[in-house]
This record gives sequence, structure tokens and C-alpha cells, in this order.
Amino acid sequence: MPTAPATPTYIKSPAARAQDSVGAIEDTVREIIAQVRARGDAAVREYSLKFDRQDTPVLEVGMDARLRAVADLDAQTRQDTEFAIERVRAFAEAQLATVLPLEVEPLPGLHLGHRVIPVQRIGAYVPGGRYPILSAPVMTIVPAKVAGCEEVIACLPPGAHPAMIAGCHLSGADRIFLVGGAQAIAAMACGTESIPAVDKIVGPGNAYVNEAKRQVFGEVGIDQLAGPSEIFVVADETGDAEMIATDLLAQAEHDVRTRVGLITTSEPLARATLAAVQRQLQDLPTADVAGRAWHDYGEIALCADEAAMLAYSDQVAAEHLQVHTRDPHATSLKLRNYGSLFIGTLASVVYSDKCCGTNHTLPTMGAGRYTGGLWVGSFLKVCTHQWLDQRGVAAVAPPAVRQSRTEGMEGHRRAAALRLG
Repeated sequence: MPTAPATPTYIKSPAARAQDSVGAIEDTVREIIAQVRARGDAAVREYSLKFDRQDTPVLEVGMDARLRAVADLDAQTRQDTEFAIERVRAFAEAQLATVLPLEVEPLPGLHLGHRVIPVQRIGAYVPGGRYPILSAPVMTIVPAKVAGCEEVIACLPPGAHPAMIAGCHLSGADRIFLVGGAQAIAAMACGTESIPAVDKIVGPGNAYVNEAKRQVFGEVGIDQLAGPSEIFVVADETGDAEMIATDLLAQAEHDVRTRVGLITTSEPLARATLAAVQRQLQDLPTADVAGRAWHDYGEIALCADEAAMLAYSDQVAAEHLQVHTRDPHATSLKLRNYGSLFIGTLASVVYSDKCCGTNHTLPTMGAGRYTGGLWVGSFLKVCTHQWLDQRGVAAVAPPAVRQSRTEGMEGHRRAAALRLG
């Protein structure tokens, strides 16, 4: 069995921090879902007024408003948004080309296979948050359309920047609703007079959105339960402290709960990075957020050797993992657990966050140990089928009859034997 990695030496360890009141969030979300299920649009509007301070008599964004939002984009923002859409679409199309239907005949007369079927209706939650993340609708809507989903419903908070509406439209959303928070998840899961019930909900959000996705899972599918963003860098003595500090703080400005860290075999690099972070915070305009994230969640872990560094990285299973080593491609092949990998110093998380083509909706909180991020396959079902002729029946029926008899399942035995003729 694999052994746990040795505990590294922390040049900077995360500070003690208060935990969310999970029970209170759970109870609040349960009530929101119950009310939306019972009262539909009326409950959604009440929660929009209560939580977003927005009166939304009409929940859906009409086509005129959608086109106006697109027209109001400045030329460069529209060009950059369309560039991101094209990159994400191209990569999703390349991924889709690898997901193929299957037909095999492993025994004469026994035919097995699978079909690749798009999920019919997708609900894409587009978060509001601290900044208008223009790439957010691109990452959830575009792969769904590439996958062939018949309808993509986008929900975003009623106070969202108009550019976010434009992004939903340009990405191909079939319908757009100004509904945020847990009430949006409830509406997409249960359906209301205005908002149709979907088959699967994707997209990140705050703790209430996350809890709502957890509670409706089963009634609908979800992509994952995502926590605050994460970035770690694995680096040897060749790492550049200023670059690493810049990349850590770039991600830290997302949220005060962002987890950021350096895992290294080099003590000089560790100490230089610590100093660089403190220095760069002095003139970073978003230091009120990034600095708090660094204080509460930042860490620099010093490992005895490469094996310990890689083992600790796999234990962390970071959402975003940058590799800054002498031979980053060789290092990357030794890593197993991460959401998305950034190989070499020229590959920045920011490029993926915005526009290079890979998806930025990724597993957090260690989920990279068992899953990857959102991709075109997240919107597909791979469903098996089988058919037999009499040669196939002759091959599989006798062992099925014997097994059913051994198990004492007479109904099964009869069904298996019936087809022997």
C-alpha cells in the first residue's frame, strides 16, 4: 500500500481560521429549496429581494435585452470574449472526438456496445461574486453546446454585470434567467412557472450554492461540489521566486478563502518566495483580498527531496497545479492528483482561467484524488446496450441458468432458460 508522505517543514503554514457554520447554511438552504418547490416563481422573487436586494418581476432575460447587452460590450471586450469562446469550443470539440460509440462481438452472436448520448437539458449556474468573471459562462455553456445538449439554461444573479449576460448569449445559452444563489439551484432542480427543470446542474458558486447542489443531487445530476479556489506550485531550486509569488497572489485575489501554496525542495526558494509575496502585497490593488487569503490559507512547504515533494503535492490534490522544475514535463508525468496541470513557467493559471481552452471549473478540497474538472464528457452519458442471436444465447444462457439456480433465484433461472428454446 502507498505510504503517507513525510510531513514537510512549513516555512509558512496556514493560520488558524474560523469555520463556516455548516449547520446554519444547511438549514437555510433546505428551507429555500422547500419554498421554491412549493411556491415556484413567487419564492424565487422573494429570495432575490431578500438576498440580492433586487426586485425581479420578470425572471427571464428577453432576446432584446440579450442583444442589447452584447451591443453594449466595447469592441475589445467582445473580441476577447469571442476569442475565449473559440478556444474553449475548439478544445471541447477535440475532446468530443475521443469519446466514441462502441460495438463489439466478444463471442459469436453476443453483441455489446455503448452509445454516447448528450444530457438533454443543462442548467448552468453563472456566479456573480466579487468580480464579473467574463469567462465563467464560457466554461459551462460552450462545452454543453459542443456535446449536443438540446437546451442550456443559464442562471446568474440579478445584479450581475451586463457583460455576463452578453457572455451567456455569445456562449450559446438557450435561455437566461436573472436568479442567483441557492434559489437558482432550487429552481433549476425543481422547475417553476418560468424556469424549466433541468437534468444536470453545473457551475461553481458560494457556500449556499454548493450546499444547494448537494441537497438536490439525485433529483438532478451535478458536476461537483466545489470549494474556494486553490493554486499550488511544485518547484525545485530553479524556480523563480518573483514569478511564483505573482502567480500565487493572482489566484489569491479571487476570494479571501483561496488556498495558495508552494511545495519545494529548495529552502532558499521558499524563503525568497515568502519575501516576494510580502513585497508584492504592498502595491497590489486587491491586497485586501489576496493578503487575507495569503495570511489565512497560504503555505510554503519545504520537502526533503523530489519524492517527498511529489507525494505531498498528490496529498494536497490542488485545483490548479503549476510545475516549475528543471524538467517540468518529466516532473508532470510523476504527478497523479490535481484538477488541471500547468507545465513549465510559461503556463500560467490565468491563461486557463480566461481563454486558452482548458476548463477552469475544477475539483477542489482534495477531490482531484478521484475526479477531473468540467469537460465535454460532463455533458454526455455513455450508455451500454446488448443484443444476441441464438449463438449468443447458447453461450451465455447455461452459466446464467446455473448461477441463478445456485443463488436460489428461480425467476431469474426461468428467464435465462426460456431463451434456450
